[in-house]
Amino acid sequence: MPSIRLLSDTLISQIAAGEVVERPASVLKELLENSLDAGATEISVSLMQGGIKQLKVTDNGAGIGAPDLPLAFARHATSKIASLDDLEQVRSLGFRGEALASIASVARIDLTTRTASAPHAWSLSAEGGVHGVPQPAAHPGGTSVEVSDLYFNTPARRKFLRTEATEFGHCEDVYQRVALSRPDVAFSLKHNGRVISHLQDGTAARRVAAVAGEEFAGTAHAMDEHSSGLRLAGFAGSPSFSRSSRDAQFAFVNGRFVRDKLLSHALRQAYQDVLHGNRHAAYVLFLELDPQGVDVNVHPAKTEVRFRDGRAVHQFVFHAVSKALSGSAAQTSAATVQPVAAPEGMNFRRIPSQSSLGVEQPAAAYQAMFSPPPGPVAVPSGGTARAAYQSIRDGAPTEAETDAPLGYAIAQLHGIYILAQNRQGLVLVDMHAAHERILYEKLKGALDTRGMSMQKLLIPVTFNADRLEVATAEEHAGVLQQLGFDMAPLSPTALAVRSVPSMLASADVAELSHALLREVREYGGSRVLTEHQHELLSTMACHGAVRAHRPLTVTEMNALLREMEVTERSGQCNHGRPTWYQMSMADLDKLFLRGR
Repeated sequence: MPSIRLLSDTLISQIAAGEVVERPASVLKELLENSLDAGATEISVSLMQGGIKQLKVTDNGAGIGAPDLPLAFARHATSKIASLDDLEQVRSLGFRGEALASIASVARIDLTTRTASAPHAWSLSAEGGVHGVPQPAAHPGGTSVEVSDLYFNTPARRKFLRTEATEFGHCEDVYQRVALSRPDVAFSLKHNGRVISHLQDGTAARRVAAVAGEEFAGTAHAMDEHSSGLRLAGFAGSPSFSRSSRDAQFAFVNGRFVRDKLLSHALRQAYQDVLHGNRHAAYVLFLELDPQGVDVNVHPAKTEVRFRDGRAVHQFVFHAVSKALSGSAAQTSAATVQPVAAPEGMNFRRIPSQSSLGVEQPAAAYQAMFSPPPGPVAVPSGGTARAAYQSIRDGAPTEAETDAPLGYAIAQLHGIYILAQNRQGLVLVDMHAAHERILYEKLKGALDTRGMSMQKLLIPVTFNADRLEVATAEEHAGVLQQLGFDMAPLSPTALAVRSVPSMLASADVAELSHALLREVREYGGSRVLTEHQHELLSTMACHGAVRAHRPLTVTEMNALLREMEVTERSGQCNHGRPTWYQMSMADLDKLFLRGR
């Protein structure tokens, strides 16, 4: 049986390097964090061959004093913490004292540094874990670290590196995350001698626009929420800017980029009302809390954290982001559905809140939309046409009436879009998508309060059903009652619906029932009301919403606009698509080349 033996320092360092230095991007992350901890305001990064051949980071930070330089490559030597108390409230990005030692064990590294009070700089080199002695050098205030030939002495590890393009892509991701975390610091990036990025120091809004993109910045919800020692600030992307992957999700805890399951879950829940299917939200969010409330000493890569009160953090993040996303049309920025000229300023233009509008709710007109659609409408001609256009003209808004956020209807386009005039210009509304969101929110509120009102049908609707549907209706009759449906079997292959939710009275009852039973059968009676409530209500709202090509009167259209203004999340339908779009007078003038 082999005897127990002590490992050599070199082997210990290389084992540690396996945890800390996965690829060039890992090296870059550690060096950038060291620069920020040193108080740098300008940081430049230069890469060769994706960082495999060479990776250099230069900063104007505090530098390392000559007496401390020999310890720079020593394991577990750090200036960041000195006691257990420090470890329990880490305020710096680095603290383990492993990074430089791990890098030095698997690469060639040259460090040149100078403090503000030193007459000249000093340099120190290491290769494969063996370092020399400090030498005088020329260098401005700050530090440069040049790492060459990563894994030159461990070929088995080097073969796991990918192509130059892939490794550079990972390095660029790290650069962008760090740059997002510190908009007050200037950054630059070169690859193979070519300038890839140059970011001036400035506001968070400008940095987000420069890194995450102007399209994201132009549709994002700016937020800054505080509660019980917690703060969440940053930008929650509009559901209309959803992605097919998680590549636009940036979460920071006390300035540190993290991938945390608790935060991810809270954010997914916050978006589940407005983002369905396989789409992923985009966000750049910064959570700040007392360092004693979070443990960052969980993994050597320092991208995982553990919260001491995870439940409180989860609830705070969920409610803060839900609040940012839940503004009604009267409360939400017009920028949530129209591009703005980012990055300069990122003006999130606010529309007056509903409480200041003083608009009446034409309930009767709105309820009329739920009645069965009228028969075919004849196309007017001659005098009839003039009378029709006269009615539109008479129903057009006056100057005083255009103060409402979504304005007042002037026409319906192809039975699909509502055209409305407000003070800014023209508002285009997808009437089905908007009505779907309104119904969804009403259904959710009714279900939460167990106040789902039912409308008894004068003549029960009967339809053919398969045996599974009949069995589902019998087994889950109580669940269906909670949802506002009185449904019972007529035979092994037929069902009768005697009551439906009042707000869905105009829906195709048979079609809606088929869809409802399918959801209940797939997820089960209890789970469909809890875990899958959003999908269920979305299905119901979609079937109950006013259908395309349904003619609406001007009064009905205005009623829909007023409902949108007081409905949460009315800027997006249940699938994350925008429900309305603002075209300013300047936009229209540009289309027609006015002023040229």
